[in-house]
Amino acid sequence: VQLQASGGGLVQTGGSLRLSCAASGRTFRRHGMGWFRQAPGREREFVAAISWGGAYTWYGDSVKGRFTISRDNAKNTVLLQLNSLKPDDTAIYYCAAGSPGRDPGMYDYWGQGTLVTVSS
Repeated sequence: VQLQASGGGLVQTGGSLRLSCAASGRTFRRHGMGWFRQAPGREREFVAAISWGGAYTWYGDSVKGRFTISRDNAKNTVLLQLNSLKPDDTAIYYCAAGSPGRDPGMYDYWGQGTLVTVSS
């Protein structure tokens, strides 16, 4: 599975963005998907995950209620809707495929990341 993240950019506090992760490969729908982020000088942080069929989702405490993860297996795509953005959300966002969960070690495939910058 190859992953390509896109949709990052510069947005003001309170604004919204939608990140997309396009996957290649026939086995995409067999994988859980996750989003992680990493800001300069900080550890990689779990953001959200979704089960292979989309029935189950998980969120990091810092984004719960503001971000929404979804997937379209027919289009091999996972989306992350980011609302009510804060400067602390500034980071490179990575999508990953594997066993859905909070531990990055559970994921086998990673995209290259897309930068989200939130100005105050």
